[in-house]
Amino acid sequence: MKGLETAQKPPLRLLLTGGGTGGHLFPAVATAESLIAGEPEAAILFIGTRRRLDREHLERTGFAVQTIASYGLKGKRLPELVKALAVLPLSLFQAGWRIVRFRPDVVCGVGGYVTGPVLAAAWLLRRPLLIHEQNSVPGLANRLLGRVVDRICLSLPESETYFPAGKTVLTGNPVRRSILEAARRARPRGGPRTLLILGGSQGARPVNKLVTEALTRNPEDFSGVHIIHQTGTADEHWVAECYRTAGISSTVAPFFTHMADTYSQADLVISRSGATTLAELSVLGLPALLIPYPHAADDHQFRNARWYGDNGGALVFRQEELPAAELARQVLRLLADEPRLRQMSEAMRRLGIADAAERIVAICHEVAKR
Repeated sequence: MKGLETAQKPPLRLLLTGGGTGGHLFPAVATAESLIAGEPEAAILFIGTRRRLDREHLERTGFAVQTIASYGLKGKRLPELVKALAVLPLSLFQAGWRIVRFRPDVVCGVGGYVTGPVLAAAWLLRRPLLIHEQNSVPGLANRLLGRVVDRICLSLPESETYFPAGKTVLTGNPVRRSILEAARRARPRGGPRTLLILGGSQGARPVNKLVTEALTRNPEDFSGVHIIHQTGTADEHWVAECYRTAGISSTVAPFFTHMADTYSQADLVISRSGATTLAELSVLGLPALLIPYPHAADDHQFRNARWYGDNGGALVFRQEELPAAELARQVLRLLADEPRLRQMSEAMRRLGIADAAERIVAICHEVAKR
């Protein structure tokens, strides 16, 4: 009958899992927001770690959140590894129970050690599966899961080589709705040049030390520059004091909650090269000087940064090869070169994928139909 033919499909039930850093959570939240925007009746459940920061961030989104006992395996000392392996059966049971109760149409993993047991339980229960890989070099959990999931969404094209042929699709890395809205607005002009320093969601002491030394060596060179510096909790006070003593205009905070507003003030960014930060910078078209975290697993932050550097959107420096004097020289040179900043901005924007969340939602629907 015609009425039955035109009946709408039931709303999607999506289970998202991942966590451990803001870089894992933000894309998951962006995907959930995109799904709800298109399907207000859709049902969403997050399964995350028991870390306080994860729970607090997810609970602020208003989505349903549950946790399981889970610990990482890679790079752990023997006692920690034994503990993590001993907890695995409990992790699988807890994940399976939550999956049975929620009845998802599709399960999506976004990275972090909690992803492993949740997707393993979903596979045992024959739920449709996909994963989203944010970095150029996949983590251990995603490499293993790539063999059994239905689809693999990629943020960067070079990570394709780590997964089975035919399963991958380049979607980009979803960014928060507030960031997308900021990207559509014209950036304010006038006033002093503004330099934004980011060390990741937890801050980065080596970056804090390097940047403050570079900018305060000859503070008169930066008299016309305003500094916005995200320090992490431990370094806020001494960083602020360095700028105050040097007479440099600055705004210092351990963490900026309203990042869209913060980004909108920046002319140049000094940052680590976590996947989510890079996705945000590219969507916004912000030129960057990148200092990858040197101890990231498989050196993935350097590989992430190199993609943007090779394509003209950023300068990339190894932390151990960047003295403070050279950093100061590079910053001054860029801030004084408006055409170069404009070229880098345009290159960054070409690398950004603003509809990454919508692409992943479309893949969720595709996988669910199977």
